[in-house]
Amino acid sequence: MIQPIQITKASGEKAPFNPEKLRRSLHRAGAGKDRSEAIVRAVAVQLREGMTTREIYRLAHRMLRKETRPVAARYSLKQALLGLGPSGYPFERFVGKLLEADGYKVQTGLLREGHCVPHEIDVLAELDGKVIVAECKFHNRQHLVSDVKIPLYIHSRFRDLQAGFLSGPEWQNRQIEGWIFTNTRFTEDALQYGRCSGLQLVAWNTPFDFGLADWIDRTGLHPLSCLSSLTQREKDRLLNHHIVLVREILDAPEVLAPLRLAPDRQRAVLQEAESIAALRPA
Repeated sequence: MIQPIQITKASGEKAPFNPEKLRRSLHRAGAGKDRSEAIVRAVAVQLREGMTTREIYRLAHRMLRKETRPVAARYSLKQALLGLGPSGYPFERFVGKLLEADGYKVQTGLLREGHCVPHEIDVLAELDGKVIVAECKFHNRQHLVSDVKIPLYIHSRFRDLQAGFLSGPEWQNRQIEGWIFTNTRFTEDALQYGRCSGLQLVAWNTPFDFGLADWIDRTGLHPLSCLSSLTQREKDRLLNHHIVLVREILDAPEVLAPLRLAPDRQRAVLQEAESIAALRPA
């Protein structure tokens, strides 16, 4: 019996190559059934023992880009979230935009007094008597994950805020929840602590059907870092001007002015942005 080829995950662990997982990610990006199957077959032919998931992603992404940039951009969403750096502030703004799309009134980067010490609140979101106090943990490498120390620490901060800032009369009779967002993943211990403590933990595909991947699909809000028609330096400049969404470029094309793009390049950026915004999961 032929043994499946072992690939190397971002964590360094080995696992059998799973063509169905690649097929699903291509399909989610908007690649048609025939194109997805063709890419899965082409990747399978080029597989070698120990090949990394990053190498497989680059191979599939290169094939997609030859035919359609928008689908390639959607396929690169997971990688694009790593580009919301190098600081964590763009990721905080991105999370705030996702919550706003669901109707929340959002504030970011607040400093509020706890019972014992002051705390920075990354995102404070309010809707119909529900209040979300969120911490955003940004990582710029896929193998970096949030372990149990993260929810342990944030839970203690949340309780101090509950005994301080959130104990005021304006917060009475409201449903106040502590949330943690990360752009990579949580360890199983971290998830278990979240379930036990009542914290809501949101990662790329956690919780099921409500992770960042599904949230982006549902709202149609894509990070500008997925645009392949901009260089990394150009993306960083927009991020420094607090532009974090593809949609923001479409709503106000003048935000591209500081980049001093040639007219044909600006048209290319806007065309790619329009195509990405129009895409929905297949």
